[in-house]
Amino acid sequence: MKPVLGTCYYPEHWPEHKWREDAKRMAELGLTLIRLGEFSWSTLEPEPGQYEWAWLDAAIDVLGAEGLQVVLGTPTATPPRWMLDRHLDMLAVDENGAVRKFGSRRQYCFSHTAYRQDAAAIAGLMAERYADSPYLHSWQIDNEYGCHDTVVSYSAVAQAEFRVWLQQKYGTISALNDAWGNVFWSMEYQHFEQIELPNLTVTEPNPSHVLDFRRFSSDQVVNFNQAQVNAIRQHSDKPLIHNYMGRITEFDHYKVGDDLDIASWDSYPLGFLVDRSGAEPDWQRRFERQGDPDFQALHHDLYRHVGRGRWWVMEQQPGPVNWAPFNPAPLPGMVRLWTLEAVAHHAEAVCYFRWRQAPFAQEQMHAGLLRPDSSESLSFKEVEQALADIQQLGDVQVSQAEVALVFDYESCWAWETQPQGQGFDAFAIVFEFYKALRRLGLNVDVVRPDMESFDDYKLVLVPGLFCLTESLNAKLASHKGLNMLGPRTGSRDENFHISQPLPPAVEGLECVVDHVETFPPTSARPLSNGGNVHTWYECLQTSANVLETLQTGEPVLIGNGNTHYLGAWPDTEALNRIIQGLAEKAGLVIELMPEGVRKRDCLSHEFIFNYNAQAVSFRGEQIEAAGVRMFPK
Repeated sequence: MKPVLGTCYYPEHWPEHKWREDAKRMAELGLTLIRLGEFSWSTLEPEPGQYEWAWLDAAIDVLGAEGLQVVLGTPTATPPRWMLDRHLDMLAVDENGAVRKFGSRRQYCFSHTAYRQDAAAIAGLMAERYADSPYLHSWQIDNEYGCHDTVVSYSAVAQAEFRVWLQQKYGTISALNDAWGNVFWSMEYQHFEQIELPNLTVTEPNPSHVLDFRRFSSDQVVNFNQAQVNAIRQHSDKPLIHNYMGRITEFDHYKVGDDLDIASWDSYPLGFLVDRSGAEPDWQRRFERQGDPDFQALHHDLYRHVGRGRWWVMEQQPGPVNWAPFNPAPLPGMVRLWTLEAVAHHAEAVCYFRWRQAPFAQEQMHAGLLRPDSSESLSFKEVEQALADIQQLGDVQVSQAEVALVFDYESCWAWETQPQGQGFDAFAIVFEFYKALRRLGLNVDVVRPDMESFDDYKLVLVPGLFCLTESLNAKLASHKGLNMLGPRTGSRDENFHISQPLPPAVEGLECVVDHVETFPPTSARPLSNGGNVHTWYECLQTSANVLETLQTGEPVLIGNGNTHYLGAWPDTEALNRIIQGLAEKAGLVIELMPEGVRKRDCLSHEFIFNYNAQAVSFRGEQIEAAGVRMFPK
């Protein structure tokens, strides 16, 4: 596979005489894919039923005449103001009951069926008009589901739809009362119409109620996406894509991806370092102009799985952004590094957001490849260099990772609902395991818990999984490689009850969690082999082999044969040691990486990335700051 580069373009923002100049410059630079249209509803349909297609027709033709292919976005993330007059109840409502008003974007509630129908209608009209365009490459549906905390809505329409969803799931109110344990605190319902949404309660709401509402909210995103998929598929067989985001866990990306052809995500390493990585202040200072060395790669490996092997970066940061608490410029070399790192993880395409910086509205401080006056930004030359690198690379051939790391969206919802101790976060613990694997120079596949088989992997890690299903338990038991589960894996059943038999109930291990302790960041429990456990500790009663203990002798890591259970959250030192030991036992070839240096192995090439702001010695050679080394095999 030979990857291509592209950009995001907004012809509706610029006078038509600029379009030809822009298209020519894009082609001369070597870009191939141009995304447009995803925020243009008010320009396409300025009044209800009054369509203005001519400008989009012309823009597509101008781009196509220069040999560029178009990714056409449906404009449903930004419904025009007249849509609110049509549907007064379409606005989302936050947890505190505040209405998410018009005046920005993503204000719609996913549960509003009439808006969903209007969204599908405009998607269908676009598909009907442009399906046969020789310049159409693919479709992007909507834009950044979940951005700005917009999945979970507490609106009246959400409440009505939730009641229908519950009745379809449980059939009878008695079955729901049993599943939720509503005998506790006299919370039984007599009929479904009594059930409200789980917000504004005196103290915490029933966790089973909350989890079902989170499942419902995720399903509403799936349904909204499906409606547009179905509308487009009536007219077009071009690939369907959505652009997910970093550390957005409010909906199940796997289920949305099941209806699409390609997964993509929007990569903003500097904003995410501060806003979403969870990094300590010293780490943020060290990598403030480079981004976390593992955050982007984790999402590359996740979305490759969401897309069943096909994935893109739809928006790549090319300069300072506008939305983080602080917005530094990328260190020289980083735009090239981020691009090539995506390529090394088998991205089919990397598109930069955006072509030209807009001089108006909310994102006027967000950089592009061009400044507002059309002069080149500092990143323009780095894109030229990345294109030259890609030409030199030729085909980058896919390799099979030997490690699978299970990540689950329901687990994120469950532990947000009942963390038991501040700091227990399902994404965070998966990220910690991922970083430990990357420090060993290993390739990783981030996978869903219900994947068909783990037979291709030598090592499978399952941290913090909410519900250990019979199917997953059986697949892990039959897996010939090594497995490690925990902490907290399998501690609840699907109804959010403590599992019976008692957790962890891992097949092949005699072990029961007697009780759980959580403690603040200022506390830690030292391990006998070095390092500490923090945040979460399980008192294990077990007859299995004890492989790690606290200094006081209590078991932390146990194992029998190829099955292991970790009953605590280790710090970096301890987790590195534990995972290195498992990797070596599994027969994996490891290479300890210097701080901030990462490796990616492909069948055709080996890539080395230096995220540091200074040169680093590796294998006896100097790798320049923000540098990349590429070695054909």
